[in-house]
Amino acid sequence: MFDSLSDRLSEAFKNFKGQGRLDEKNIQAGMREVRLALLEADVNFKVVKEFVEKVKERALGQEVQKSLSAGQQVIKIVNDELTELLGGEQEGLILKGKPAKIMMVGLQGAGKTTSAAKIALYLRRKKYKPYLVPADVYRPAAIEQLTVLAKQLDLPVYPSTTDMNPVDICRDAIVKAEEAGCDVMLLDTAGRLHIDEVLMDELAAIKEACSPDEILFVADAMTGQDAVNVAATFDEKLDVTGVVLTKMDGDARGGAALSIKSVTGKCVKFVGVGEKLSELEHFYPDRAASRILGMGDVLSLIEKAQSVMEEGEAEKLTEKFRKAKFDLEDFRTQMRRMKKIGSMGSIMKLIPGLGGLTKQLGDLDMPDKELNRIEAIISSMTPEERKTPKLINPSRRQRIAKGSGVEVLEVNQMLKNFDQMSKMMKKMMGGKGGKGGMPQMPNMPGMPGLGGGGMPGLPGMEGMEGMEGAGQPSKEKSKKTLLARKKKKLKKQSRKKNKK
Repeated sequence: MFDSLSDRLSEAFKNFKGQGRLDEKNIQAGMREVRLALLEADVNFKVVKEFVEKVKERALGQEVQKSLSAGQQVIKIVNDELTELLGGEQEGLILKGKPAKIMMVGLQGAGKTTSAAKIALYLRRKKYKPYLVPADVYRPAAIEQLTVLAKQLDLPVYPSTTDMNPVDICRDAIVKAEEAGCDVMLLDTAGRLHIDEVLMDELAAIKEACSPDEILFVADAMTGQDAVNVAATFDEKLDVTGVVLTKMDGDARGGAALSIKSVTGKCVKFVGVGEKLSELEHFYPDRAASRILGMGDVLSLIEKAQSVMEEGEAEKLTEKFRKAKFDLEDFRTQMRRMKKIGSMGSIMKLIPGLGGLTKQLGDLDMPDKELNRIEAIISSMTPEERKTPKLINPSRRQRIAKGSGVEVLEVNQMLKNFDQMSKMMKKMMGGKGGKGGMPQMPNMPGMPGLGGGGMPGLPGMEGMEGMEGAGQPSKEKSKKTLLARKKKKLKKQSRKKNKK
């Protein structure tokens, strides 16, 4: 998401390195690169022009603050303006009706049906009782698709058929939703490959019959400016209340997200970031701006982690690490949770300062096939073997290999890796006593400070310098090491003399 734009802007900001003051010359040079970056990202030309002018106006002649370099000053201004461009403040759903009604509109293939199911899941997690209404009687299997998704989520769905009138379906669904005790209903309306009068008349009739609280325009983010233009037409005819951008995980440019608010005046409320029904995110303009500028998004990472870990689970897991009781059962559980959160590369992009590392470290993402193989090996073990890996002797290893469809060598390798990880965790937690600090990490390219002194600037990392073992070894440990080395040297010298 926004990867190519983020890379281009990083290059543009290099023009300000070493500058003591922001003047017309260096601002002009830097903004030329910013303009090109935004145009390449398929952002509307008028939007780019207005954006660049605003940034220039604010940056021109500003004295660089002592705590900031010229580049950082410009990044701060660009961050503020990007946040405003993306919609300013995050807007949630407005659900006032009883039941509240959300009408999904857009062209065919944009992802309305899947988005309706994703929003239903999101609402259920917020303690609402959603009711799904398939009102697309034209697209083959559209009704069946939403019915199957509703079954997966264990949600009620209106029993539509292709010979019914879409307006009648939506009107009757209100009564059925009330009878089922549901407080919000999602209307999945028909789309076309292009805008036509018949489609718009039908959608207008549904709007008049149901009086929806929200009319969400669903657009494929990868279509860029086409999505923005279509959104403007739908808004003109129906007065949409918000936008859902799908396939954002596959859109490296972000032109639609950056243009849609300025062109239509409507905010992006949700973004689809994957095929799974759980892969829908609230759109936060300030967080999106931070991602674009490579500043990470810690809040989204925390929310993702919380969504897959139950309350109190983290404390239990930490306690297991402390007591060195982390077993293969725990390892399998955490591996499944990590798969839900996302790939290692996507997680690193959300951590401030680590986004640029993904290129330097190459492909960090362990393929699903590899993760599934490890999970199969662990699942082929008995509960006793998972809790006590030391029980796994050669004959058991052969049985596990057969059960998981792998070679014994692969089982051995997995157990060896787990054993190494367990030993590392014991060192980090200081063994059973729970004392001792984090072992010193070697310096890595692009990550200054990891070798000695923590990671400055990361929230929650303050005070790491004082932890024994977090940076340089303690003085007491250093003295002991020197004394041991001297004794060893003296012993060697005395042995040589005795031999002579």
